[in-house]
Amino acid sequence: MRILTAEAMRGVDRAAIERLGLPGLVLMENAALGVVDAIGRQYPEAESAAIFCGPGNNGGDGLAVARQLATRGYAVEIFLALGGAGAPGAAGGRALEGDAGLQLAVCRRLELTIHELPADGDSPAGKAAAEAALADALAAAGRHDLVIDALFGTGLARPLTGSFARLVEGLNEVPRPRIAVDIPSGLSGSSAEPPGPHLLADLTVTFAAPKIAHIFPPAADAVGELVVTDLGFPRRLVDEAEGDLHLLVGEELCGLLPPRARDSHKGDYGHLLLVAGSPGKAGAAVLAARAAVRAGAGLVTAAVPEPILAIVHLGSIESMVLPLAAGPAAEGGGGGGGALAAAAAEQVLAAAAGKSAVALGPGLGQDAETVAAIRRLVAALDLPLVLDADGINAFAGRAAELAARRAPTVLTPHPGELGRLLGISTATVQADRLAAARQAAAATGAIVVLKGSLTLIAAPGGGLYVNPTGNPGMASGGTGDVLTGILGSLLAQRLDPLDAACLAVYLHGLAGDLALARLRGPSLAAEDLIGALPAAFADLADGKAP
Repeated sequence: MRILTAEAMRGVDRAAIERLGLPGLVLMENAALGVVDAIGRQYPEAESAAIFCGPGNNGGDGLAVARQLATRGYAVEIFLALGGAGAPGAAGGRALEGDAGLQLAVCRRLELTIHELPADGDSPAGKAAAEAALADALAAAGRHDLVIDALFGTGLARPLTGSFARLVEGLNEVPRPRIAVDIPSGLSGSSAEPPGPHLLADLTVTFAAPKIAHIFPPAADAVGELVVTDLGFPRRLVDEAEGDLHLLVGEELCGLLPPRARDSHKGDYGHLLLVAGSPGKAGAAVLAARAAVRAGAGLVTAAVPEPILAIVHLGSIESMVLPLAAGPAAEGGGGGGGALAAAAAEQVLAAAAGKSAVALGPGLGQDAETVAAIRRLVAALDLPLVLDADGINAFAGRAAELAARRAPTVLTPHPGELGRLLGISTATVQADRLAAARQAAAATGAIVVLKGSLTLIAAPGGGLYVNPTGNPGMASGGTGDVLTGILGSLLAQRLDPLDAACLAVYLHGLAGDLALARLRGPSLAAEDLIGALPAAFADLADGKAP
């Protein structure tokens, strides 16, 4: 699903009106129907609503919502806030015009209850009158079942001030569910940063596509539950809009699930070679191998340093193991050693013959010989490759070397690993995650999965995908290894690399959500995600995933 800026959405509206000939009034009606349907589903017991309408087309949407609710038997009370001081882009007190004006005229003919809220006056008496009217409106709102915000839409760019700021702040104190039409008033659709005071919605109903403010915090924290409803025009108008941001949604991803023929066998689902682990970090190999099996790879071979072979073999009994050369322990028995030796690279290259994909990096460590082995493997392997954790660390400051690979590559860094790869700080990555993911994809020629809340998937040729699944309970050691196993498994099953990355990230987060719901949190162990993977696959296939 596309994520649009406010400017791109205006272009979509223009295309619907100018290219298809759909009148703006029809779009307004369709928007209102979508809002009313969402209200009916979310609040089936509600019988009344206070609707606050602003000076533009968002106010017109609100008036249409009021009319549609009234025809369905709701008691409605409309409050018009049409301009004056604090109304960005509105002329003081000017009457509604165009389609919004037509909606108001119809509401008046229907004799719906309408109050006009005065703007701040210049005199003490005018200010007092405005304050009294605002207090009355907020008190009235508290007597209804629902409060509907249709003051300002996604195009707002300046902070609300004056009476409008006081209005949204007052509505936030009304102890009733708040529904935002298109976007909570006070937010800018094109920015994740709230310009100033804004409504805190429980439900937001937007049109055609989510906007940036709906998805990215801190603005998204004010959105509540998000519903995207259509406006009655073909999807291609949204798909053709400017921009490259996409939101992963279950209904679009379910078609990517690898089909399974009744007469199939394990050889049909690929063979993943996993290179992972070191003394003290054998669990990374175990978790990745178990996740790869659960995600459907026909065969999984875990190639690990010989000292941890038995641990990995016992920890993941469904996968095979391959011992790799390990470096010597430190002199005097002081510990250390046992990590991947440089000579192991040739063993892995030999083992890669006949495999479908390779996953490289979890728990390998950063010994000099290990780093040398990783670089040798990345340069020589001609199979689809997932490079994670220490596999990425081996290329700190050497991103361009990854671009020389001929086979598809997917990188799965957390912000610190991505910063080291690009030679920038973690803080710089976090300050603009979208830009950092795009930069890494362009520099490496790889698909980049930047892990974290709202994991990002950036394609080197353009396109940035945002994953909405997952939760804070997944912030624990080993969950990244599980993602590596899932992704490697899907690549081994011969999915397109970008499709595999998007599907793996979505299923990984969905498994975390299902596990948290079952265990009731607050935190999860990585093995909880592996246990929930079958349910995640099933929910996606059955159309139950969000």
